[in-house]
Amino acid sequence: MQRLTISLSDELAEAFDELMHRRGYASRSEAVRDMLRRELGENELSSHVSTQCIAVLSYVFDHHERQLSSRLTSLQHDHHDLAVATMHAHISHEDCIETVILRGQTREVETFANSVIAETGVRYGHVQLIPVETKPGLTHWRRKA
Repeated sequence: MQRLTISLSDELAEAFDELMHRRGYASRSEAVRDMLRRELGENELSSHVSTQCIAVLSYVFDHHERQLSSRLTSLQHDHHDLAVATMHAHISHEDCIETVILRGQTREVETFANSVIAETGVRYGHVQLIPVETKPGLTHWRRKA
């Protein structure tokens, strides 16, 4: 492990401490590590360095929209290799929310998520991609350090 020393203005240090406490970090080190991991992961995804990811796709949709539930289910069946699990909940008389856990090639996951979000009747959608690495011979995925 390496030790880094940084200098911050008093205002920035106070704002960081406030953020750290609001998010429940026990130390500045843990907060900085998480921020760096998040930033590095987002950079990998945006520059297409990371070819594999896991993702959480969440979307709100109008369940009265003609055939939308069927279209969404068909999309997931057509991409059964990406969709690991789905959770569905009713949030009002008209609206439902679904959350889908995905894993696979980053571009394929992103393309699938965007196709779901673009469906007519989907009112809100968001996908969070998390880069992972796979190694030959491993049967599981590992979050990048």
